[in-house]
Amino acid sequence: QVQLVESGGGLVQAGGSLRLSCAGSGRTFSTVAMGWFRQTPGKEREFVATINWSGDTTDYGDSVKGRFTISRDNAKNTVYLEMNSLGPEDTAVYYCASRRYYSVAYYSYEYDYWGQGTQVTVSS
Repeated sequence: QVQLVESGGGLVQAGGSLRLSCAGSGRTFSTVAMGWFRQTPGKEREFVATINWSGDTTDYGDSVKGRFTISRDNAKNTVYLEMNSLGPEDTAVYYCASRRYYSVAYYSYEYDYWGQGTQVTVSS
């Protein structure tokens, strides 16, 4: 069983930055791909970013490309999401997720474990 705990959310002004962290448990953390998703009320969960097991392959949703950066520190069992140039449209609950495979993935059904989410609110 894998447990994921997100942190780092909060309230920020438009144009600002935040860094989210996702701490994972389990010996397999360093061998599996991770992802970040976000969700607002009444909408589908949206893909944000994904990273493979080693960190040398990443990809992003179109709405965050060029502004967000995903990274990982396998020694610390932690994945990060650096978010820059934030706008009100980035307001959402952000979830990290892990899957049983080493390669990147883009759809929520491809992930097996989820954190509880952390709220990010961007004021205009």
